Amino acid sequence: MRKKEAKAIKEISASALGIPLESSVISIVNDLLQDGVERGASDIHLEPAEEGLTVRLRIDGLLYTFHHISREMMPLIISRIKIMAGMDIAEKRLPQDGTIYLEDNKGDINIRVSSLPIIYGEKMVLRILNPAGLIMVLDTLGFNSHNLKKYLKFLEHAWGMVLVTGPTGSGKTTTLYSTLRHISLPEKNIITVEDPVECRLAYANQIQVNTKTGLTFARALRTVLRQDPDIIMVGEIRDTETAEIASRAALTGHLVFSTMHTSDAPRALTRLLDMGVEPYLLNSSLVGVVSQRLIRLNCRHCLEEETPSSDALAIFREICTEPQRPVFYRGRGCSHCNNTGFRGRTAIHEIMPVDETMRTLIRQSCSGQEIRSYAVSGGMSTILQDGMARAARGETTLGEVVKETYYSL
Repeated sequence: MRKKEAKAIKEISASALGIPLESSVISIVNDLLQDGVERGASDIHLEPAEEGLTVRLRIDGLLYTFHHISREMMPLIISRIKIMAGMDIAEKRLPQDGTIYLEDNKGDINIRVSSLPIIYGEKMVLRILNPAGLIMVLDTLGFNSHNLKKYLKFLEHAWGMVLVTGPTGSGKTTTLYSTLRHISLPEKNIITVEDPVECRLAYANQIQVNTKTGLTFARALRTVLRQDPDIIMVGEIRDTETAEIASRAALTGHLVFSTMHTSDAPRALTRLLDMGVEPYLLNSSLVGVVSQRLIRLNCRHCLEEETPSSDALAIFREICTEPQRPVFYRGRGCSHCNNTGFRGRTAIHEIMPVDETMRTLIRQSCSGQEIRSYAVSGGMSTILQDGMARAARGETTLGEVVKETYYSL
């Protein structure tokens, strides 16, 4: 949405409209949705306050305020979104979930809607699930050449388990969807178990978990094993039962992909052991682990040299041993990047293959630090090293890398 349109929404009120009220509400909601898609937002936040409705967009991981809607229009906007999402417009005391299907010139877009009652009304968050951004070619996901070769080696296995780890919003689902597209073949039976299904894949049989009816990850996965699968994708390993079934599936001739919330690759192994997965089961089934983060990229239209903070430079010198310090850059801020200095994001990774020595460490239930030390000695580039290399090349700022990796490890 252009700036003059944003201003029109900010000033709009029922009494000032010269067109039928119903039509104006439909137009405003459509514009808000289209604006979020065009700006590349991952989420649209509609936040009720005493003076009206604030609209914020999450772009490249951060929230920015774009619009304000008058209080008299607020319930109409909320009701319109509920109708589009198939939610109960009369229920305002309990949280609800729904889905909006939006047609775009680049393809159909799913928008997952969540409502939450707060003191000034109902707060709504609309998660934009754009298939064009969820399914990509593997060499566009941010892997450096060394890491890409290691990851492609994982995909050559006929059976075994591959884990992708990282915090919420680190691009794990995009990596898995893109991987499934890369390895899909007409003669392969691919089945996914997800909560929720974020993108519909033409070449896979997708299952939506529904805890209300008892269709949990574990129960769905047990049934999947009777469906003659070749490749299984489990959206997330959340409990011991799911972890054990996934490990056994990988051990009995299936290629299994899943995600976990851990801060680095070695901790995925110790987390599974802590969950109660038997060491013999894990060391026999696990192929490798990918840990990733998303970092913002410098805007190429307003790039300029910068001097990082002393703390960030100290961390850089600790990680990188090159005698000459590179020139660092950041975006100054311009119209192309909404004056943020950043435009777009990419992933940084650490990739840890599981070899025979590491299998021994798993059998011995070694600590995450021992596993990490062995992996690094064997040539694993850490996620922090990958990010520092990006900053040294001017792709991002040193502060961005430190913020997203160093303090979260």
